[in-house]
Amino acid sequence: MTLTIRSLVLAALVIVLGTAPAAAGPPWVGIEIPANPLHPGSRGALLLVHAYHHGTPVGFPVSGTAEGLVRGQRRSQPLEFTETPWPGVYALRYAAPSDGAWVLAITVRQGEERHDAATAIVRIAEGAVVGVTVPTQGRGPRPVSPADVESALRAHAASLAAAPGTGRSPVVLLAGLGVVGLVVAGAMRRR
Repeated sequence: MTLTIRSLVLAALVIVLGTAPAAAGPPWVGIEIPANPLHPGSRGALLLVHAYHHGTPVGFPVSGTAEGLVRGQRRSQPLEFTETPWPGVYALRYAAPSDGAWVLAITVRQGEERHDAATAIVRIAEGAVVGVTVPTQGRGPRPVSPADVESALRAHAASLAAAPGTGRSPVVLLAGLGVVGLVVAGAMRRR
């Protein structure tokens, strides 16, 4: 009888300890763009945030900030996320600024430690999402510091400054092309 109870306790312990590693490991974050404008759960959202743990959608807390550089001035705004009808999916209804360089630092957190989080860095230009990065190390997310977010913002601002036409509205670009066309046409007439 003692052997049977001991065997059952040992078997239960093996089952409990055997399932513990499955719950271990960091979460994952996914960004969905564009959000479906036809569904009430995502209508009006700039993007959707998906929180995962080992590929399974989970309701981990999501938080974030918008970090911007506008005409040389540093800006920061908190982001608010709303739950959607889908498990582990949150909507970000946010009017992204059309001026300056902006990154959104969006974090899914399953615990209090830095390694218990996954952060997506979302690059914004002219009010639209232009890129998403989830810093990783090995097979999982890498902890992201405020310095990492600042570095991503500075790199994004530099890439926008270096890209021809970036940061200008299509109307200004078309007007500029029109002026170039008039100058070229005038030069050809003089020949």
